[in-house]
Amino acid sequence: MKYCRYILLLLTLFFRLPSMAFAQGAEQQLVFDFYGESITIPYSSSSFVDFAEPLAEEKIYNFYKKLNATGFDSIVVRLLTYKKEHQVDDWVYYQLVRRTAQHISPKGDNYIRYTLYKWYLLSRSGYDATLAFNGDKLLFYIQCNEEIFDIPFYAIDGKKYVCLNYHDYGSIDFDRNAFTKLSFKVPGAGNTFSYKLTQLPSFRPDDYVKKELEFKYYHVNYKFEVKVNEQVKQMLANYPVTDYKAYFDAPLSKETYTSLIPQLKKGMKGLSVKNGVDYLMRFTRDAFSYQPDAQNFGKEKRLFPEQTLLYEHSDCEDRAALFFYLVKEVYNLPMIVLAYPNHVTVAVKFDKPVGKPIVYNGVKYSICEPTPQGEDLSVGEISSDLRKQAYEVAYVYNP
Repeated sequence: MKYCRYILLLLTLFFRLPSMAFAQGAEQQLVFDFYGESITIPYSSSSFVDFAEPLAEEKIYNFYKKLNATGFDSIVVRLLTYKKEHQVDDWVYYQLVRRTAQHISPKGDNYIRYTLYKWYLLSRSGYDATLAFNGDKLLFYIQCNEEIFDIPFYAIDGKKYVCLNYHDYGSIDFDRNAFTKLSFKVPGAGNTFSYKLTQLPSFRPDDYVKKELEFKYYHVNYKFEVKVNEQVKQMLANYPVTDYKAYFDAPLSKETYTSLIPQLKKGMKGLSVKNGVDYLMRFTRDAFSYQPDAQNFGKEKRLFPEQTLLYEHSDCEDRAALFFYLVKEVYNLPMIVLAYPNHVTVAVKFDKPVGKPIVYNGVKYSICEPTPQGEDLSVGEISSDLRKQAYEVAYVYNP
């Protein structure tokens, strides 16, 4: 009798195993690396909502309602918790949304569905995001008040919406292709999106590699080993061209900063402020290979200081942003950014101006050219090609 009970218990456990495994499997999580940190997001495959073309507003609305009914709140809460805990900027948060959508609905499997998941997650995170569609094309827009130059946008009710996924289509003739704008608004989604970067992610130290930079300062050769991270290229690959302030106010990542700034300060030890700025100017001018954006990227692309250190080639706008950052970090002097028709450079305010100054709002600034020219320019000197050219002051920095 005892033996029979034992057999019965084994049989009971055997037939229960599949249902137990299913219950455990239902409690799934998304786990992935996000710029050096392991992210865990609660997610069950039973919450997955499919989407089949053709695109139509009613189908998009039904997709939204189904996601709301499957318990996606926990995912949104987790994403927003990460944003708050790490104080990440909107652009970095959008990369987290993209990565999450990719794990739920891979871009290569169904691009429309992937884009809808991004729209849903960003909208539920409180951002004023919307969609526009034409045939099998789905454009994803975000409300943004900043100047963006190389991606489509439209304005409605006094608000500007810029396209986040235009790069996926390459080129669209909007005159010949009319897009239907989504009229449905997600409740509570009214936040504007900013492209400003006030900090970079806390990448793992192991993700950095050493890059050797070399330049000459008055017959003395200097060699630096700077730590750079290839993940920065990925993070900023689709970052649009925006106003100069975004680039000139951008920081370096912690590892890159600590590998560069102390070495520069050591080389500048004992120099006057003017000579120290000259040292930084020649470092920025000579430690990198010059190449126009058209050759380097095939289009206009402005680099952040971190990217200029990372990439092998850069142009005048990129050098100006890096030089600007270095002068601000080491000396914190007032500066202006001068934009000529085909060139960008920087002028610095010293206690006494050097050379023929640039006068702006009654203040005298001295040109400091951080990009190689056809002549060896010192502090206060401007290229002969630019002396008679008109310029505009694109950005002003006052500590």
